[in-house]
Amino acid sequence: MKYDLPGELAVEADGPVRTVVLNRPDELNAVNQPLHWALANVWRQLAADLEAKVVILTGAGRAFSAGGDLDWITSFLDDPVARDESLREGAQIIEEILRFPLPVIAAVNGPAVGLGCSVAVLSDIVLMAETAHLADPHVSVGLVAGDGGAAFWPLLTPILRSREYLYTGARIPAATAVELGLATRTTVPDGLLPEARRLAERLAAQPAEALRGTKRVVNMHLSEALRGAMQAGFAAEAVTMRSAEHRERLLALRRKAGGE
Repeated sequence: MKYDLPGELAVEADGPVRTVVLNRPDELNAVNQPLHWALANVWRQLAADLEAKVVILTGAGRAFSAGGDLDWITSFLDDPVARDESLREGAQIIEEILRFPLPVIAAVNGPAVGLGCSVAVLSDIVLMAETAHLADPHVSVGLVAGDGGAAFWPLLTPILRSREYLYTGARIPAATAVELGLATRTTVPDGLLPEARRLAERLAAQPAEALRGTKRVVNMHLSEALRGAMQAGFAAEAVTMRSAEHRERLLALRRKAGGE
């Protein structure tokens, strides 16, 4: 099957396994507009691929995803149309992942930050290289995490344990992510993709209808619990995107990233 996607997201086929690769390695797979669009639209294309049975999701190079591309996000400050479209598309990404019928294995090969963290943690099985970490730094740049941890981390991990990370944006090392319930297990870095592949082949050999039905029932719990929280989260994020504090924090971060 031919996928209609920009080069920022690649789909590699090997038998019944599809490996989806966030493909901006020089930018640590930071999410720009084409990659954001692709993450919203790849799932229906994968579901229409009748030969696919399992998906592995990973990042090219040394990161899973460093979060939002600063140039793209900064453009929202003076472009309300693009800002609102990004929020709509962000909700689509989360909804499509939850609705997707095939099992998804996240192979977190490096930092998974912001939206990258959300996409990883919403996968069915989250394998992390021992050197990788998660982080949701929305608050640090003056935003509510509408597409992030505020909505669904409390469904996966004790609220008291996750608040500190959500409020500060601090990194969660791979071993801590497993302990908290945000990841399944860790591997040595060189063993991450081979382990993901072994697991994918095992899942591909399972009775397909039983596996899909089990995923559908499990994800009903997440979808039901998230409905109100996600609506509130995106509404709150929209408000904070227009705040003076967000503008100030984001521009300062961009200047720092540019070495100014």
